[in-house]
Amino acid sequence: MSEQAAKKPELLAPAGTRDALDAAIRAGADAVYFGGSRFNARMSADNFDDTAMEDAIRTCAFYGVRSNITLNTLATEREMPEVLRYAERLARFGADAIICADLGLASLIHTYFPSLELHASTQCAGHNTDAARFLASLGFSRMVAARELSFEDLRTLCADAPIETELFIHGAMCVSQSGGCLFSSLVGGRSGNRGACAQPCRLPYSVDCGTQKRTGTRTSENASDFPLSLRDNCLAAHIPQILSLGAASLKIEGRMKSPAYVEGVVRIYRRLLDEARAADAQEMQMLIDLFSRGGAFTDQYFRGTTGRQMRGIRTEADKAATVRAEKAVTAGRPVPRRIPCALTLTCTADAPMTLTASACGVSVTSTGPIPEQAITRPAVRSDLEHHLSKLGATPFFAGQISIVMDDGITVPLSALNAMRRTCTEQLENTLKQTPRRSIPAIDADAVCRAASAMQEHPHTPYAYARQASFLFCDRIPDEAAAAYDILYLPLDAFCRDPRSAVSRGVNGVQLPPVIFDSEREDAWAMLAKARAAGVCHALVSNVGHIALASSHGFVLHGDHRLNVWTAQTAAALANAPLADLLLSPELTAAQMRDVRTRIPHGAVTYGRLPMMTLQRCILREQIGNAPAPAHASADNPCRFCDSHPISYLQDRRQFRFPVTRAYPHRNLIHNAQPVYMADRAEELRRIRADFTHHLFTTETRAQAAAVIRAYREGSHSVPYENFPPYRRL
Repeated sequence: MSEQAAKKPELLAPAGTRDALDAAIRAGADAVYFGGSRFNARMSADNFDDTAMEDAIRTCAFYGVRSNITLNTLATEREMPEVLRYAERLARFGADAIICADLGLASLIHTYFPSLELHASTQCAGHNTDAARFLASLGFSRMVAARELSFEDLRTLCADAPIETELFIHGAMCVSQSGGCLFSSLVGGRSGNRGACAQPCRLPYSVDCGTQKRTGTRTSENASDFPLSLRDNCLAAHIPQILSLGAASLKIEGRMKSPAYVEGVVRIYRRLLDEARAADAQEMQMLIDLFSRGGAFTDQYFRGTTGRQMRGIRTEADKAATVRAEKAVTAGRPVPRRIPCALTLTCTADAPMTLTASACGVSVTSTGPIPEQAITRPAVRSDLEHHLSKLGATPFFAGQISIVMDDGITVPLSALNAMRRTCTEQLENTLKQTPRRSIPAIDADAVCRAASAMQEHPHTPYAYARQASFLFCDRIPDEAAAAYDILYLPLDAFCRDPRSAVSRGVNGVQLPPVIFDSEREDAWAMLAKARAAGVCHALVSNVGHIALASSHGFVLHGDHRLNVWTAQTAAALANAPLADLLLSPELTAAQMRDVRTRIPHGAVTYGRLPMMTLQRCILREQIGNAPAPAHASADNPCRFCDSHPISYLQDRRQFRFPVTRAYPHRNLIHNAQPVYMADRAEELRRIRADFTHHLFTTETRAQAAAVIRAYREGSHSVPYENFPPYRRL
């Protein structure tokens, strides 16, 4: 085992409230993550205002627990000065690390507050070592690994990444690739990337793939009615394997959970890590009782499989079990966490007694009376040690006691106790008040204005002003080649029939939304095949794709999944280098106008936006071929989507969300309502976009041709019959 693997990883606990933070510390967490009143991905948690935040950070420091602060939502251009000012306060309070999802914000923090560690949030969708290398170049020291990674991919990541790896070992999971979910935002107006997710994945749906089934109600306890609702992840049975990885940090999800949940779960994992063993049956049952969906967990991503047994919903029986388990956790008086304290007592004749207490590099001293000569029984060293060790309700325990004393003297116990109380009180106050950092003040407004001004570029006519993506080669109409400067096709779709694709005008490939390290070799070979066929453009949707595509000499273009909200983020990606990039479709037209980039930027102005990337194939689950290997192969039992390229997820309002297949056997869920802006030319001009991008998913060749004509003519009417209700930018 390597030195890195032999080192015990930190146990990282959630804290949505101060009580939960205290519970995590009591239970033995090495680090705690929590957020402020704004700009974190759990805005519905109680969170911490500035006063509570500073006190919480100092409390963590006092106990030797690292404080990782979540600044992991995406901010608009106008919000950036405020976010930077908040990062400055966190640095001054003494936070150990910032968990960040915005690459532009991270680059600013790294520039102006280099003493703050930067951890790439799971919202960055870090799913391979290339992503870790890119994030390292921006100043990140740690990447939170995507929850979908298998043990084998985690082993590769931990071994090869130039920065630390943090991985989730327990708690709720997003069904979509983190950072890439737009479902709540596009359908409900509440952005998960802004910490306001409405959790549409916990609602009932029917899956229509030729075998229509009923849609359940919200009160249904049949998990098959909830194809997007996953059971919580639990890796307590795999602790020896996890320890062999050499990950820096093991993370428990749960900032919305109760203090009792936090304490109970952290205490169990603390014991498992200290004893380097898997959970026994009793411990697993306690974890299930504290919180589960359907009385069970899932570990299938870790094992490299998926299937319908991953589905789970919260039942009344689950809730009753949680009440009992939380009562068991909180029964009795809580045992506080204590830190070691060294005590040195000096008792010599003709000089006042002194007691020095030392902990965490800080020492304090109290003084007592001058010892007198003993008349009857002189002071005994063992008795003095016994009384000094009585640290009671203080946050200390006596790690080492040293006594320097003359023979034949007496030491009043009342004086000794008073000195001990004075010392521990002074030591606690000193440790909590010791400033952690001196941070020079910055003018955040000026910094952001200067950073934005540096990004401006002349808006001259752009060579690739018209771009489009098609999911299916046989649905590209004849008009497309002349209508668009770049025509993209998914990389795997192009490689199935390069000659047909090129004949239809395809000159770009879109990389899959997710490429694990175990899939990199296959993706590399497909890119080589596309390049040999004359394709020169590559659309990348993850920072982990950049090195892979650039190694073949493609002109790189940034997809909307890169979540570009600000000029700073655009600048971080421009150095990749990217030739152009799409702004986030979550931005309003006004917010897009605020973004100034030094490379051309564009907007999606037509099509059904992909809202989720699922590691699972819910179609395979629906037709009964589950479980199956997560990584598709020639003998994968699900071939339904080969002959049925589009299925549908239908909600209770009868909205139908197209479901398509992504490489190698993942699902994409697209919005039921397409963006349509053929009649909004003036608004598009005002957002100062250099190019527009159209997404074609379910459209037939005739319908796609009608859309092209509608945009060419600026049509106010819908392009074809039965065009669904549509969203405008």
